Amino acid sequence: MSTPAVIEAGSTGGGRSRARRASEGTPAVIRPGRLSIGIVTLWLSLIVLLPLAAVVAKSLDDGLGAFWAAVSGRQAVAALRFTLIVSLIVTAINALAGTLIAWVLVRDEFRGKRAINALIDLPFALPTIVAGITLLALYGSSSPLGIDIAYTQVAVAFALLFVTLPFVVRSVQPVLMEIDKEVEEAAASLGASNSVTFRRIVLPALRPAIISGAALSFARAVGEIGSLLLIIGKVQIASIVIFADIEGDAPQAAAALSVVLLTISLLILLAIRRLGGRVAH
Repeated sequence: MSTPAVIEAGSTGGGRSRARRASEGTPAVIRPGRLSIGIVTLWLSLIVLLPLAAVVAKSLDDGLGAFWAAVSGRQAVAALRFTLIVSLIVTAINALAGTLIAWVLVRDEFRGKRAINALIDLPFALPTIVAGITLLALYGSSSPLGIDIAYTQVAVAFALLFVTLPFVVRSVQPVLMEIDKEVEEAAASLGASNSVTFRRIVLPALRPAIISGAALSFARAVGEIGSLLLIIGKVQIASIVIFADIEGDAPQAAAALSVVLLTISLLILLAIRRLGGRVAH
């Protein structure tokens, strides 16, 4: 049995012989070099770690007492509670509806399928403030449908459902396309009903993708602001309270609430990812 050749990025000398062995048919195991790891670490630090550290430092400008006062106030607690509750509800709806939409797009053939498939990505391309205008025109006081839910908690949920629609659909679609239909046909030939086949064969394969899409949907819902600006009314949601604090020249309070929201979101995302890893295992 041949020994795998190891090709390390950024190596010289010995790397040529290893590359030569790989070209001669020896399997190559490519490992990132120190330079590659350093570039990745530097980029993540500039884009993610340093901004987060700056927010944490800003939240502590006036000490722990001011931090606690900012995050324990009635308005902040109510905004955080509502944000997390509505985000979890939206995530659950997306997990169910997104899986159903992906199933229809992959398994069914109908006229206009390509157009609908393209519309799924519209929330990604459309500026979120435009989404707010659209929802206000459709569900506001002059709604052509006769439905006036603007400036209510239901309107917030509708806006978040709109901007988070693609995540579960696009996570489930490729996995669903890769599932071997022969396994389902074999189950059907053995007398399994459609519901049993879906529950025992299809759903276990889709669960990691559904959980991954749900995590992305939750993360987007927690931090959404653009589509909510025009339809929020007096409803308090964390992103709007943070924006109001910044407008009201209270950056420390805004940073403190941001840190709490980031921490809670990170914990929930880690829990969802851990659950997804267990399901996949």
